[in-house]
Amino acid sequence: MSRASGHGPEAGCEPGISRQPERKVEGWVQGRGEFLLLSLEAARAPLPEQAPETHAGESSLDFQTDDPPLILASASSARRAVLDAAGLRFEAIAAAVDEASIKESARAEGFPPEDTALMLAEAKARRVAARRPEALVIGCDQMLVLEDRWFDKPESVEAARGHLEALRGKEHRLVTAVLCWRGGQRIWQHVAQPRLAMRAVSDTFIDAYLAAEGGRVTESVGAYRLEGPGVQLFDRVEGEHAAVLGLPLLPLLGFLRQHGVLLR
Repeated sequence: MSRASGHGPEAGCEPGISRQPERKVEGWVQGRGEFLLLSLEAARAPLPEQAPETHAGESSLDFQTDDPPLILASASSARRAVLDAAGLRFEAIAAAVDEASIKESARAEGFPPEDTALMLAEAKARRVAARRPEALVIGCDQMLVLEDRWFDKPESVEAARGHLEALRGKEHRLVTAVLCWRGGQRIWQHVAQPRLAMRAVSDTFIDAYLAAEGGRVTESVGAYRLEGPGVQLFDRVEGEHAAVLGLPLLPLLGFLRQHGVLLR
């Protein structure tokens, strides 16, 4: 289900990410499938004061080296739970980036959602790495795509209703990017694309679902939690479960083994 994985500057140039002339998108350049931030001011600016969350992992076995330290640049509880369950030790630090502006600019310039998700993941990783340069920082982003429409997280329960009404009876993609940043550069990236077919749910079901989930429907781009009652919305799910939750785990673990962070 992945589109791009690998190491170094050429990572992400496999079929599926087009090789195009360089194009500027408000501080970004695309060339040979690579994204470079022209202005580092956002990454250099001080982050809001926030106490990092330290996670020791749920496993009693020690699979991991102490150097480099791992940091997940995400506020997502689902992503943190994925790494916890895999037994990783890491810190979690939310990265404050202007996602809406990056998406708007990328869409205006014709970037596909796969490239845009990588831009967003890199922006988050850069932001955290500016404060913790010694760490290996994991950046992630997920975009929901239905035909040519890009969805954002619903801002209210009523907006979530609109999402569900648009998605029901159709198949959509969750374009899920993850990359690793260390030493001032992107050292690995991967894009997974789980596909989910939502049932043609009734208005009555949507009413009951929204009443049960309440404000939690505003926490995910599709207004559903597959790890919760949202699983009842679907007829079919293709792809790694962790990727649906927002972090393609198996490719990431493979890279961390190759990089010497986890035992082979």
